[in-house]
Amino acid sequence: MRSNLASTKIITQLTSWQQVSLIALRTLIGWHFLYEGYYKVALPGWSADGKPLGPWTSAGYLKAASGPFAPLAAWLVSSGAVRWVDPAIKIALIAVGLSLMLGIATRIGCIAALALLSLFYLVAIPLSGSQVAGSEGAYLIVNKTLIEAAAIFVLLTFSTGEIAGFDRIFAGRRTRPPVKEVVEVPR
Repeated sequence: MRSNLASTKIITQLTSWQQVSLIALRTLIGWHFLYEGYYKVALPGWSADGKPLGPWTSAGYLKAASGPFAPLAAWLVSSGAVRWVDPAIKIALIAVGLSLMLGIATRIGCIAALALLSLFYLVAIPLSGSQVAGSEGAYLIVNKTLIEAAAIFVLLTFSTGEIAGFDRIFAGRRTRPPVKEVVEVPR
């Protein structure tokens, strides 16, 4: 972990546009995580023919797993662990989204985002190079999940919580010198 002095030096070397760009990227990715979590909490899952299936579940995604974590995904479904995986994913998505959007515990939010995105990617690495039914594009190795993970890594590297957000406010309180009480001693 880099020192506050080194981090502050890097931030002060960034132009205003660079800082705004990083905060915009963090906010947009935060919105994406928050909305994905909200969607999974508030809205039902849907069948291919457009009928509601009930509450969202990761079971379909895990059953279709083809990446190196496919055996783990199959075990999660067969063991019934999806019952605790689903709420954990919803909570994690919402927490990461709020962290990134508001700049609260941004470093932890970025690390959690990288962990989630890594898991999602390793469950289903796109290796076919053709369009998958229901997707809007054709992917070969590089997909939206991998690109978003790279963007999160950039945000983590630049300590964007120190540029704007609650982390900056809290950092200002920590770096102020303590107020010393002056007590006059009678002579």
